[in-house]
Amino acid sequence: MKATIKTNKGDMSFILNDEAAPKAVENFTTHAKNGYYDGLIFHRVIKDFMIQGGDPTGTGCGGESIWGKAFEDEFSLDARNYYGALSMANSGPNTNGSQFFIVQAKTVPDSLLSQMEDLKDKGFPQEVINKYKESGGTPWLDFHHTVFGMLCDGADVLEDIASTKTGMADKPVYDVVIETIIIED
Repeated sequence: MKATIKTNKGDMSFILNDEAAPKAVENFTTHAKNGYYDGLIFHRVIKDFMIQGGDPTGTGCGGESIWGKAFEDEFSLDARNYYGALSMANSGPNTNGSQFFIVQAKTVPDSLLSQMEDLKDKGFPQEVINKYKESGGTPWLDFHHTVFGMLCDGADVLEDIASTKTGMADKPVYDVVIETIIIED
């Protein structure tokens, strides 16, 4: 399944992982098909970290799931917060609603990579370490935020949005608008 987020800065497309995160994918795709995200803004943009949207209030404090209540986290060893990951934003364990973020960190700090290398002997997969070295991302968010998709097209748009000038609370000075989200089965 594929999702294309159409914004006033261009389009970003994602392959959705409904095997690793079936509830998150169902929530996101249902909201998208119902027009819930249409016209919302990316309310939080932090360059070299992530861009966040999906809140109808535009404050980072709103939004709800399609079930009208928070739903549980879905973690998988194969779904990590690499560069381009589409993940659920939350306010703690099992508090998923409508907000999501896209990882924009192109590198992982060397100190963190060293810690990951130290964990290699304790079963931390070398292929995960290598992927974070190659593509960047936010490994400290793994198993704290449900990853339910991965960017497959539109990295230039992600970079453009991440470069947006921001003001208080990391909110863009000029709105970055989600015009609509197209879901393809």
